[in-house]
Amino acid sequence: MNVLVVGGAGYIGSATIVQLLKAGHKVVAFDNLSHGHPEAIPAGVPLVVGDIGDADALDGLFKRYPIDVVMHFAALIEAGESMKAPEQFFRNNTASTLTLLEAMLRHNVKRLVFSSTAALFGNPDRVPVAEDAPLQPTNAYGESKLLVERMLDWLNRIHGLRFVCLRYFNAAGAISPDRGEDHQPESHLVPLILKVALGQRDSISVFGTDYPTPDGTCVRDYIHVADLAQAHLLALDALSEHDRLHFNLGNGAGFSVREVVEAARKVTGHPIPCIEGPRRPGDPAILVAASQKIRNELGWQPRYTSLEEIIRSAWEWHRGHPNGYASAK
Repeated sequence: MNVLVVGGAGYIGSATIVQLLKAGHKVVAFDNLSHGHPEAIPAGVPLVVGDIGDADALDGLFKRYPIDVVMHFAALIEAGESMKAPEQFFRNNTASTLTLLEAMLRHNVKRLVFSSTAALFGNPDRVPVAEDAPLQPTNAYGESKLLVERMLDWLNRIHGLRFVCLRYFNAAGAISPDRGEDHQPESHLVPLILKVALGQRDSISVFGTDYPTPDGTCVRDYIHVADLAQAHLLALDALSEHDRLHFNLGNGAGFSVREVVEAARKVTGHPIPCIEGPRRPGDPAILVAASQKIRNELGWQPRYTSLEEIIRSAWEWHRGHPNGYASAK
């Protein structure tokens, strides 16, 4: 297929492009480069620089390239920031996505794989979180994505737009030693821990050690970015037979903050000092997504189930690129 990857210069988008190419698809990347990196896009893949909120840029893109399906990764992702400036998240994640969807309809492109979020579920009553759990976001980021899912439902009913929504918590690891995670500023646990091992930070902060979990620290879902990318390819294939699907993606068990730190110590050989502090407001004890539905219906089988495997791949990337993609400039 001819696949447009929106947000293709980002962490998960670029990893998915790698696997799309291996599967024989033709790819065009579209990104405004506010958080993405051109160097992350594999050689030979056209990069069109533009914003999904720009209808004219999208019209030009769809006229220039034959597109069969859109994979949509472009979004602001910092939940904490969304509670300081929610209007930015609704403008970028929700309103601009509507502009993209309108352009797709104008150009008769009616297949979409949407990178959603398990933040839709807020503080879930049961974990692992299944697809039928109540949708009750506790931050504007999650709400901005939920609004997109609701729009998709209506566009499917009225215009026949086919879609798959994939909901997950934390992507981690690197698709290869030369293509990995590079956020500025960085707020994700695994790369922050590895910055300590690189000598770029003195320690890692642990927020809360009295949670009702086996070791007192928060438990979170970590999925290797390659496994996430594979789920997106399976979703792409499913659009040939289905017109509206929702899947949660998770490792099934989750890992505590202490477990992540200890695994990083083993992988890097660095002591990685920790500073323990009080809980952060709003942090649930356990957030883990279920994935039985996509395993049963699409045959998704994660290859990287070991936390050390995930961290080892991330360490190879960060050790070779201590300053991210700027290391090669």
